[in-house]
This record gives sequence, C-alpha cells and structure tokens, in this order.
Amino acid sequence: MRKTYLFLLVNWLLLPEPTWAQQSVAEPTVSVIRAGKFIDVLAGRTLVNQIIVIRGKTIEAVGPEVKIPPGAQIIDLSGMTVLPGLIDCHTHLADLASAEPLDVLKRSAVEAAYAAIPNARVTLLAGFTSVRDVGVYRALNDVAMRDAIAQGIIMGPRMYVAGAYVTISEGAGAMTGLSPDIQLPQDLQFGIANSPAEVRQKVRELAHRGADHIKILTTGAVLTHGSNPKSIEFTPEEIRAAVEEAANFGLHVAAHAHATEGIKNAIRAGVASVEHATLIDDEGIALAKQHGTYLDMDIYDDECIQSAKDTPPDFLQHDRELGEIQRRNFTKAVRAGVKMAFGTDAGVCPHGINARQFAFMVKYGMTPMQAIQAATVNAADLIGHSELIGSISAHKSADIIAVKGDPIDDVRVLEHVSFVMKEGKIYKQENLSLDDKG
Repeated sequence: MRKTYLFLLVNWLLLPEPTWAQQSVAEPTVSVIRAGKFIDVLAGRTLVNQIIVIRGKTIEAVGPEVKIPPGAQIIDLSGMTVLPGLIDCHTHLADLASAEPLDVLKRSAVEAAYAAIPNARVTLLAGFTSVRDVGVYRALNDVAMRDAIAQGIIMGPRMYVAGAYVTISEGAGAMTGLSPDIQLPQDLQFGIANSPAEVRQKVRELAHRGADHIKILTTGAVLTHGSNPKSIEFTPEEIRAAVEEAANFGLHVAAHAHATEGIKNAIRAGVASVEHATLIDDEGIALAKQHGTYLDMDIYDDECIQSAKDTPPDFLQHDRELGEIQRRNFTKAVRAGVKMAFGTDAGVCPHGINARQFAFMVKYGMTPMQAIQAATVNAADLIGHSELIGSISAHKSADIIAVKGDPIDDVRVLEHVSFVMKEGKIYKQENLSLDDKG
C-alpha cells in the first residue's frame, strides 16, 4: 500500500503544469465606452465622440479612433458627458453622521462601524469613486472601512485614511464637553499629543497601523464643544514634528486650520494641505502659493450647519459669520492662483450630496472646469496618486462617471450622476443600453 502511494505521488509530481492553474486566472473582461462628450481634465477641454477601452480594472486606450476589441461589451454613453470619477479630499465616512459628536458615546465601536457602512455606499453612487477621509473619533474605524471596501466586503469609494485626529488635550477634534471625571476608552483619545515628541509618537503609531496620511488640528474648531475656531492650538514646533515624522514614512500631512496664524504656521511647516482655511489672509494666500500648499475649503457646509435641526447652540455660535468670510477668502485664493482641491467635510452635511459644493465653487470664483479639476486631477495630486486616479487616461484605474447634460454649461448636473464605474465595475447605470457584441 505504501509503495502504491509513493508511486502515485511521484507520478503526480512529474505531471506537466496542471491545466487548472492556467484556468483559475480568468482573462480580464473588456468593455468599451462610447462617450458623446468627454471632459479631458488634464487639458481642461471638452472633446466629443471618444472611445474608452477598459480591460479588467484598467483603462487601456482613449481616443476618437481607438479600435474596438472583438467581443467587447459596449456601453453606450453617446448621449451623455463622461468624466473621471470624482474625488472628495475631506470626508468622514467612517464616523456617525450626526451634528452632535457626543452621540458617538451612545454606541459601541462595533455599532458605530456598522452604522457608518451606508455612508460609503451613497458616496460612491453619487459619483465619488475616491475619497481622502480625514479623521474619525473612534480611531482606526476608517482603516477598517477602507480595507473592507478594498476586499469587496462592502460597497464604497477607494479610501485614503488618517486613522485618527492628532490634536491637543481638549482640542479641536477631541471628544470634549464631558465631565472631567469621565475616562474615555483609548480609541476615543488615541491621537492626543501635547509636545513635539508626543506628536512624533502618534504619527509613528498611525503609520504602523495603516494610515495613508496624517491629519493634525492646528487651531480650534467650529464643531467641538468648548473650542474657539480663532484659537491657536498646535505650536509651529509641533506642526513641524508632524510633517517631518510623516515624511519619514512617506506620508503627507493635512492640517485643520481656521485661525489666520494657525493657517500660516501650518503652511510654513510644510503641510500638504490646509483644511477649511477659513480666516486666511493675504499673507497666508501668498505663502500657500509660494509653498505649493493646497487649500481644501469646504464652502458649502455652512448651509448644513445653520439649517440642521440638531446643531448644538455653541456650534452655531462658533460658525456665525465664518461661512461668508470663508467664501470671500476662497474667491481671493482662486484669483491668486493658489492650488485648490475639492473637499466638503462630508458628515457635516449628509453623505451623498457632496456634489452640491460645485455650484458654490463656481458662484465664488471658479469656472466649472476649474471646479471639476479640483475634484479630479488636483485631488489626485494632493492625495499623491495621480498615476492611478484623477483622469481618464491609459493605464489608470477605470473610475468613470457620466451625467445627462453638460457640467461645463451647468455644473449642477453633477448633483445627479447617472453612471458610475469604479475599477472597471459598474455600480450605477440609469436607462443605459449595454451591447455585448463589440
């Protein structure tokens, strides 16, 4: 019996390469999009009658005379405007969508994670195929959501995450407003740091635990109890420590900053972007342009803060008059030629309505093309993955959306996306015909 077993084993080992190994790797599917109008965000122009060939997850070729491979699935978007999947550089998908941060304490970490799952789905279906998520109250919930999406466990956009807020004790983004004798669990105070050394420690921990970037809060906040948006919190030395330590791990830093001097401290320290930039002055605008710092100004969410029924009174007080000042400063920054990215602070407003900000960006100084570029090519550059996302180009991920109408004529059409593809997979298609015979 033993000899028979050894004979069979030796013969099996001597067999040629098994055919099942070859068959287990299926040929990638090939799709072809016929685009009636096509927004070339790299060149800042609209083209017509373009062919986009997609093989598997990747764009293979783009152009008016590209040859259609035999047997390709044809997706007819000839009556629509086709553009790259949109990118929001300031979201909070992995947090509860509530105007009151203390609501986080009403749920366990697991409950909060499950409750946040719909945020990812509605964001993707709104045409945002990638997001830069910039902090959660319960540390690392965003890392888990990112990975669940990447593994196909839940539906959502590609996520680049911060892991936690890095902030001072009782600072912006901290869980404040509690009695001092209440001890918070570790995941609700994960990012607290009160010196350059502690900042470096937090950056190292976040890098080790899978953060894609670092989010620091250099000034007070609108949506934090006991905070003052005009206050300076992190010192210049602490900000520089964050930037230097993040660079050691190949990470960029996004800095929350409302106050004028806090904005300039962050820019001088070398952050990749200033979030909100509400009270930026002329010197700050000049510094941002000089340093190549992106401004990520959420100029729509004031509408939601003021109109939400459950916005706490102290948050309304913090926000009073800041919205219009921020919008005026947005106009100044656009006119000065500062690099601008699209960021909404989604979670302050309901998830899935991110595109409403486009109309405000146009109202306050951008052309529709500039606003679209802020949410595509500029956003990809800020995130650091222009090789993968941000435009419809050969070798990039097949992240493609389509809308009825022309957003260059009326940017509000981006609020109603009819077609969404991420990594070559269709997630949304309204009244479209698919022809399997290319």
